[in-house]
Amino acid sequence: MPAASVQPKPPRELTGRMVLLYLVSFFFVVFAVNGIMMRAAIFTFGGTERTGAYQAGLNFGQEMAAAQRQQALHWQVAGQLTRDAAGFAVLEVTALDDKGAALSGLSARARLAHPADSRLDRDIALSSLGGGRYRGEADATRGHWELIVDLYRGDERLFRSRSRVTLR
Repeated sequence: MPAASVQPKPPRELTGRMVLLYLVSFFFVVFAVNGIMMRAAIFTFGGTERTGAYQAGLNFGQEMAAAQRQQALHWQVAGQLTRDAAGFAVLEVTALDDKGAALSGLSARARLAHPADSRLDRDIALSSLGGGRYRGEADATRGHWELIVDLYRGDERLFRSRSRVTLR
C-alpha cells in the first residue's frame, strides 16, 4: 500500500476585509475595557477632602487669621479616643484656658474623617459634662482617621484641632 501523501494546507489569505475586522475588534475591546474602568472609577470614588479648592484658596487668609487668634489664646485642649464595651468609638475632650481653668460657655463638635473615603466620615455629637469636659460616641470602623475637634462660642469657631489617630 502506497504511503499517503499529506498535502499541506494552503495558508489563509489575509484580505482587506479581515484586516478591517481585526482592527474594529481591537478597538471595540479597548473601548469596552475603558468603559468598564471608567464606570468603576466613577461609582467607587469616595470624594476628595475639599470639594471647592478655589473657594478654600480664597478663604486661606481667613483660616490663617483664625489660627493666629487660636494660638494667642494658649488654650489646652486634650482628647482621648477609646472603644467602649459595645464597640463604639468614645471621645472625651477636656478644654482648659491658659491658666488651667475649665472653659465654659462653649459648644464642641467633633468628626472622624476617613483619610481616603469621605463617605466613611463620622460626626461625633459631643455633649457637655461641665468643667470644660465633653463626651460623645460614634460607630466607626478600625483604622486610621483624622480627628477634628472644634470649639465654638455661638457661631464663631474659636478653636480647631486636627490630629491623626488610629482606632483599634
